[in-house]
Order: sequence, then C-alpha cells, then structure tokens
Amino acid sequence: MPCQSASASLVSKCTIVPDRKSTLGDLKLSVSDLPMLSVHYIQKGCLFTRPSLPFPALLSLLKTALSSTLPHFPPLAGRLTTDAAGHVYITSNDAGADFIHATAPHIHLRDILSPTDVPDFVKGFFAYGRTVSYDGHFRPIMAVQVTELGDGVFVGCTVNHAVTDGTSLWNFFNTFAEICKGAKRVSRLPEFSRESPLISTAVLRLPAGGPKITFSADAPIRERIFSFSRESILKLKSRVNNRNWINENESIRTVDVAELMGKKTNDTLNLENEKFTAIFENLLRNGHSQTNKTTEISSFQSLCALLWRAVTRARKLPANKTTTFRMAVNCRHRIEPKLDPYYFGNAIQSIPTCAASGDVTGRSTRWCADQLNKSVLAHNDAKVRRVVEDWERDPKCFPLGNFDGAMITMGSSPRFPMYDNDFGWGRPVAIRSGAANKFDGKISAFPGRDGSGSVDLEVVLAPETMAGLESDPEFMQYVSAF
Repeated sequence: MPCQSASASLVSKCTIVPDRKSTLGDLKLSVSDLPMLSVHYIQKGCLFTRPSLPFPALLSLLKTALSSTLPHFPPLAGRLTTDAAGHVYITSNDAGADFIHATAPHIHLRDILSPTDVPDFVKGFFAYGRTVSYDGHFRPIMAVQVTELGDGVFVGCTVNHAVTDGTSLWNFFNTFAEICKGAKRVSRLPEFSRESPLISTAVLRLPAGGPKITFSADAPIRERIFSFSRESILKLKSRVNNRNWINENESIRTVDVAELMGKKTNDTLNLENEKFTAIFENLLRNGHSQTNKTTEISSFQSLCALLWRAVTRARKLPANKTTTFRMAVNCRHRIEPKLDPYYFGNAIQSIPTCAASGDVTGRSTRWCADQLNKSVLAHNDAKVRRVVEDWERDPKCFPLGNFDGAMITMGSSPRFPMYDNDFGWGRPVAIRSGAANKFDGKISAFPGRDGSGSVDLEVVLAPETMAGLESDPEFMQYVSAF
C-alpha cells in the first residue's frame, strides 16, 4: 500500500475550448452565487476500473468529449468579471477549461477503497487545491483531471462554486459522460435564464485581492466513508416513525405518500423514473395517504438525526451548549414561480436547525428528526424570499466552518446521479471528493453504488470526535460498511 502522502505526478496540461462558439450573454451572479466567492472550488470525481482502451486513446476521447460538452455549458469555459458598479458576471468567452493528465501507477483501487480513512493521496486526483472561487476572475472556471492508476482511472472535476451548485455540477458530469459514450443528443440541457428573485441589484463589496475562506484548512481532521444499506435506513426510519419493521419483500408498506411526494418534488435529476411513478400511483389507487405530513420523518432526515446525536455525544459538549445542524436545500422547486429543474448556477440556501446539546443527546432520535423536519418544511417560497431580502440588507460571503465547535454542515445529496457517469467503460466503482471545503463537522451525502436507496456519508471530524463516533453503538448499529 502506498504511503498516505503519495500523490499523482503531472504528465501534461492543456486547455480545452468548446468546439462551437458561445452565443450566451453574460450571466449575473445571483444571491445564491455571490456568497460562494469565498469558498473553495467544488472537487468531485469518479473512480473506475481500468478501461481496455489504450490510455492515449482514452485521453483523446475524453478531450474530444469535453470540447463537445462545453458548448452546452458555456459558463464552464468562461471567466468571472466584475463591472465598475461591483456586480459580478460570468462571461462565456470560450477561454476554455483546463485538462490535466496525471499518473499514479503505484496506487491501486484497493489502496483507495480499503483503508479506514480516506487516504490523503486522493487530494492529488484534483486540480486547483485550495483555490477560492473568487479566483475565477483570472483562472479557468473548471478543470478536469484524469489520473491513470495501477488498475484504474480517476476522473476528477473541479469547478467554481460561485458558478455551480451540486445539481449543475452533476448535470455537467452526466452530460460529459453521455457524450463520451457516443450520445448524439443531450438528455438534460441546462437552463440559463436569470429571471428570478435570486437575481438582485445588491452589490457584494469585497476586499482588495478577493475574499478568503472562513475556516482553517490546516486544522487536524479525519475523513471516513460510512455506508448505510437500504434495509438499514428503512429500519432506522421505521424506528424514528414508531413503526414495526417488516422484511425487505414487504418494505414498500413502510413507504408513505408524503415521503414519495417529497422525493417526486425534490428529485430534479431523476424526473423519468417509471418504477417510482408506478409505485406512487399504486399507493394512491389503494387509498394510502398521510394525514399529518408534518409528523412523517423521511429516511434522510432520520439518518441526519442519528448523525447529529452521535456527533454531539462524541464532542462531549456541555448540556446547555447550542448545537447547529445545517442542511443545504435546493430552492429550484421551493420558489414561485419554480425555476427550471436544470437551472444552471447556485439555487441553494442553508437551513440551520439549533438545539441545546442536552436536548440532542438526552431526547429521542425522533425528537431530533422532528426539529430537522420542521426546518425543512418551513423553507417555502416566503422563506426563500426572506433569506434573499436579509442578504440584500447585508451582503456578505457565506461563513463556512465550525466556529463554535458545535456545528455540523450537511452538503451534497444522495439524490444526485453520481453513479450515472458511464463514459463507455462501465459505472464508477466509487465517488470521492478532494480537499476543498473540509473542516470539523463537514458531511457530504452520496448515493450508494447499488442504486437501491443506500447512502454513503463522507464524514469529516476532528480526530477525537471521529474516535467517539466510531465507538458510538447507536450510530454504528446502522452502519453497513466503513
């Protein structure tokens, strides 16, 4: 096994420009985009087994596919620009995206997947380490790094967080893979309109040289992937909702209309799931209904409540210490009129749920889940608009971090189609992220590879807190693999 610090070696770097010129005008950064100027570029990538294609041919194929994909996503080949009034725009000037070829023949799939903690060398699979999104004014908005491994390949995408959120990033990634595989038509085109309440005349005043991140990138942390099977999550949900667990073959009985409606409404990246629609319609035909939607806790909220309790216990906080669990929510469907599901850019807001440490650890998982559920349900069109208005009164960058030692920040989503990235040599073996925006309490939710409703949590914690989480019996009883 390679040492944790072993990294990939740069072989080549070039600029990929769109194979057609852009006709898209400048896009003004929104109230959701601007606060992200102080955070790192997003770094997400897919691990694959080694294709049978010779590597030079593989690189040529990926470069051609990227050039053909960029015309569908012109901002990713552009740059940021600020006008005299201080408004920030994306200019789709076809300047191009970086394409990097790296090699790490000493690293194998098992070296990435087997260790308890995510190895440090994974950070080397991504470009632009610790680059702040404001830097998109004078460097590419996106970079793709392809790292050749001993028995695999890693395709890592680094993209400016002031330009995209997770929904937009994975739509690009899926399209890139789709075109590489030979698709002649793009199945999910991004939408670039800027006619929404998220577009504002307010100006974000930035310091000379641009903003800085608001957390320490050098603080000691550990990073692990905890996997939860569909069966384990349904057991947890049944417990939280005070229902008796039934076996896998009958598990559809535990699914209620409220949860299905939530998934149907929120899942912008799987709009044509025929199996889901059939189940939903069957439930309606058979008279299943949820009479009190506010009391039905979803699977993901149950999982978040479980994590909130376990991390708070591991931190050994005073009972009166206020803890905060932040969840990033997609506002595309929450705002009226609704944004297009494939609206390009950031359309997210952070929902904080606060409670005393003693309540989080002393009350039930159901109580914690109720607090999260209430926060999510309350985040409607009126709330989205109030958040926008509050920001307009005091424009500022997003304060990312764990400032009081009692915060958890949940990002990404198990609904993102991460494993749909088949470039022509099979689905990914795993999803990994880089060093960007990681601090004590940062959690990212990924779908499990089996696609059945399993979830992987990428958990970043202070070393002593991680040790406490690993020995927490309530949490670990639901973990399927780690």
